[in-house]
Amino acid sequence: MAHVEDLILALLVLSGFVFLGSSRLRFCIRTLALQGIMIGLLPLWSGPRTLPARALALAALSIAIKGALLPRLLERAMRRANVRREVEPFIGYNASLFVGIVCLGISFWIAARLPLPEASGSSLAVMAAFFTMFSGLFVIISRRQALTQVLGYLVMENGIYVFGVALALDTPALVEFGVLLDVFVAVFVMGIMIFQISRTFEHIDTDKLSALKE
Repeated sequence: MAHVEDLILALLVLSGFVFLGSSRLRFCIRTLALQGIMIGLLPLWSGPRTLPARALALAALSIAIKGALLPRLLERAMRRANVRREVEPFIGYNASLFVGIVCLGISFWIAARLPLPEASGSSLAVMAAFFTMFSGLFVIISRRQALTQVLGYLVMENGIYVFGVALALDTPALVEFGVLLDVFVAVFVMGIMIFQISRTFEHIDTDKLSALKE
């Protein structure tokens, strides 16, 4: 069981580097879907503290929302906004990968010094959670396209989700379902905003939108 969990967490870290190094939005959205499936499976191997029925319900809901519904909504917003790539990010992709390596080192450092309960899951869980949060935050602040920033927000939320699954030993499933609902509502609202922006302006480059004047 622990080996499967470690494999999922390692793939989660690799997917974070995909977001940092890829300019193709469709590929990033599909990577986000794969990431949603991986973290949806994570509760099934999070240890004996999780009840089987609760783990199955949480996994099914997470995979349905994070692995299928949200990526489909994002692809629809991408088509309507008529944007395919992040052409000119604030920070280039090679530099972004270097920042990712630094964030990975910082995540290892935090995980090694953070006091954890003895019943917590894989030793890689905290490191993977922090790296996913850092990579999502970096995508938000280093990209120009609004849709890419939405992807960064979802990646950051996935890191928070992994941290909660790994360490929240007795958290009621209702709280976890509430987090998923908050993410769904947030992406739904942001999708509407992106669609309305694309109808009003010729692009959704946030750097250009910030230069608008009366």
